[in-house]
Amino acid sequence: MGLDTHFARRAQDVELKPIDPNPLTEREYLQQFAARPGMFIGFTSVRGVTCFLDGYDYAARRSGSPGLDGFRDWLLANHLRRHSSFAWPGLVKQIALPEWDFVTDLSPEQEIHTLEVLFDLLDRFLAEREAVS
Repeated sequence: MGLDTHFARRAQDVELKPIDPNPLTEREYLQQFAARPGMFIGFTSVRGVTCFLDGYDYAARRSGSPGLDGFRDWLLANHLRRHSSFAWPGLVKQIALPEWDFVTDLSPEQEIHTLEVLFDLLDRFLAEREAVS
């Protein structure tokens, strides 16, 4: 099963409807993205998703929203509990695939697993941040 097919099936659990994204919280907006990343970026891959999220982060911060600010530190504190020089995409891969060598290309199954872990971690991070606000 391809990545887009996997996420299309996953999206059946999320109500997707044309909506104005402006009143959505960051968490709500990124839940819409996580349900159907291929709809936003054309095809689904770990690289495509992380590039989209990096772009989202930069745009959000430029407009005064926190974006993904604190996500990397949250990953380190709550999931790795050790120092790392990786940016958040590398940390997510370490969490999702602790035995991966960071040289070998990801298999389709590893891509699906990594994206599932990423979307779960991102949602938990944003939920915790919303609870504090």
